[in-house]
Amino acid sequence: MNENALQGLREKITGVDREIIRLLNERASLSLQIGSIKKAAGREIYDPSQEENIYRNIMNVKLRLVEDTADVLPDESLKNIFREIISASRALQAPVSVAYLGPEASFSHQAALAHFGKSITAAPKAAIADVFSSVEKGGNNWGIVPIENSTEGSVKATLDRLIVTPLVIRAEVFLRIRLCLLSNCKDMGDIQKVYSHPQALAQSRQWLRRYLPSASPMEVESTAGAARRALADPAGAAVGSSLAADFYNLKIMAEGIEDSPLNTTRFFVIGQKPARQEGANTEKSKTSILFGTVHAAGALQHALAPFAGAGISLTRIESWPMKERLWEYLFFADFTGHVEEEKTRRCLQELKGRTAFLKLLGSYPWGAEEERTQ
Repeated sequence: MNENALQGLREKITGVDREIIRLLNERASLSLQIGSIKKAAGREIYDPSQEENIYRNIMNVKLRLVEDTADVLPDESLKNIFREIISASRALQAPVSVAYLGPEASFSHQAALAHFGKSITAAPKAAIADVFSSVEKGGNNWGIVPIENSTEGSVKATLDRLIVTPLVIRAEVFLRIRLCLLSNCKDMGDIQKVYSHPQALAQSRQWLRRYLPSASPMEVESTAGAARRALADPAGAAVGSSLAADFYNLKIMAEGIEDSPLNTTRFFVIGQKPARQEGANTEKSKTSILFGTVHAAGALQHALAPFAGAGISLTRIESWPMKERLWEYLFFADFTGHVEEEKTRRCLQELKGRTAFLKLLGSYPWGAEEERTQ
């Protein structure tokens, strides 16, 4: 080993680290100035559209730098680094508290960290309804709730609350779900009960039937709550994340037990105020709405005609039963574009005249479908 060469490289890294620290402090100072201007104007510190612009600019800068330097750092690693830089800068401007379906180490917790970074006050809640209630009452700035899974479909508790809540959607987060079997049993033959959230049990149904056919599935409030149950049950196991294994001191008996290798959950970030278009890339924006039609043949086709006329693409539509009116339905829909765009406004105005009920749930940036793999 060439000790002189090694020492020389380490000294260069120390010099680079010193410059990184200087630049990070300079950036933090600029962030504080931005925060002061926002506060004076009554604007929120958290701006997902502007943060998406930052990530986009970072990638553009990287592409230009590749012409002169080696492209060593992967894009995802670079984004992860800047997520924490942005998170720390945001926390300097004002405290950020985020409610999520807990307890700690649930997939909702991981989604919150994947989107907001670690410089937040993370507030676990016992149920999705509690996440909504806490943000509605001002107990937390933001909430993050699961809306749909790629294999098991929509999350009923979230859809039910979106109908009645005054909160709006501010961002979407996609989290790749990698499920593990967690337990302190010596081997899988000792496992008699498997605890988890109903969605996680459904997402690993085939694996559990094959490898643990005699174990009883036990539905609980969350995957992290399942880890707690498994910790207290000498014959119990949990379906959860590797983070939950570390957090609750459980052994990982098996990894990747999800039935679909592309298992992904989509989350909504919810808050009290709608997003501003300023700084938003409307071509990369999405809008969610809720509407109801009269109970008549062709009513849905008639209601959706304005989207085709405006050239607006629907990315999702789902019917939802009205609890108080038998066999009548509301419709949740997502489409491309921002509510402050002229063609979107015209489309929604025409839709309003064709429906019995219309509620705007929010406009927000498209989420990256590879936010983080767990």
